[in-house]
Amino acid sequence: MEDRIHDIERRHEEIGTLLADPAVIGDPKRLRDLSREHSTLAEIAQVAGRLRRARKELDGAREMLAESGSDAEMRALAAGEVAALEGEVERSDLLLRQLLAPRDPLEDRDAIVEVRAGTGGDEAALFAGELFRMYSRFAEGRGWKTELLSLSEGSMGGVKEAVFVVRGRHAYGDLRYESGVHRVQRVPATEAQGRIHTSAATVAVLPEAEEVDVEINPSELKIDVYRSSGPGGQSVNTTDSAVRITHLPTGLVVTCQDEKSQHKNRDKALGVLRSRLLDARIAEQEAERARDRRAQVGTGDRSAKIRTYNFPQSRVTDHRIGYTTHALQAVLGGDLAEMIDRLKLAGQEERAA
Repeated sequence: MEDRIHDIERRHEEIGTLLADPAVIGDPKRLRDLSREHSTLAEIAQVAGRLRRARKELDGAREMLAESGSDAEMRALAAGEVAALEGEVERSDLLLRQLLAPRDPLEDRDAIVEVRAGTGGDEAALFAGELFRMYSRFAEGRGWKTELLSLSEGSMGGVKEAVFVVRGRHAYGDLRYESGVHRVQRVPATEAQGRIHTSAATVAVLPEAEEVDVEINPSELKIDVYRSSGPGGQSVNTTDSAVRITHLPTGLVVTCQDEKSQHKNRDKALGVLRSRLLDARIAEQEAERARDRRAQVGTGDRSAKIRTYNFPQSRVTDHRIGYTTHALQAVLGGDLAEMIDRLKLAGQEERAA
């Protein structure tokens, strides 16, 4: 492992020099790719350095413990130092192994998140709106940026469908395991007799595709334009700015009306279509892998129920890894870090197997 870490540190320094090269600065795609790689390698180099320092300090603390003799105070001090440093070495070593585990090549991509109300009528739309806000708050807490692509509002303040881009480091890698059916159990505000209802919403997380990932033949597209509806200012219902694109070979349909410009809506819709086509390819590959052995957290089956939010018991359970927390309100407030870390670790172990 030391040889690999040495190679990583050398590559990290090499990229740092390249990022100052005018030829790289003038090439946006190469600059973006090198910046992503530099950021990833920097984290590995930092953890490796921390592990080396902790091991060196641990050796010193053990020597001090061995030399403390009959001095009880000195022995207690040295023993405490050894215990603390052993914990630091163990944590840093585990983190380093996680960082060195096989990586999803799309992990550093931005993510397109699609939240849709499922079964349950108005209650499902209300829950979909809560999930939309949950991911928005999680992204905000990570310092990521979100960009709304389309929003279809339901009654009572709910959301029928929300499609948005999350831009930030590891956005797709952190959010990818959110794909699937999210189920809510609670007493709806409209329920007079206090009975618990079960409703659902679906979440799809797609890696934002680049043109080199998926080639789209213009002749295979049907493009319709129409007037926007809903919020949007004076241009709403006055210009044909909204765009609907149908990919004829697959039947995929993408709409975008968030921008006032038809050209911008067309570009955004094409971006979502490209990401959906890439996502379909990934799902097919993962489904094929899951046929060979049962995948624990793989996203090959997008119709699978992955999580239940139980309001009477303030409980959230992820069924793929058997993880339960009773901090339901904190989770809906965007506190997803621990759950996502556990899912990522399970995913890394699955890929390594």
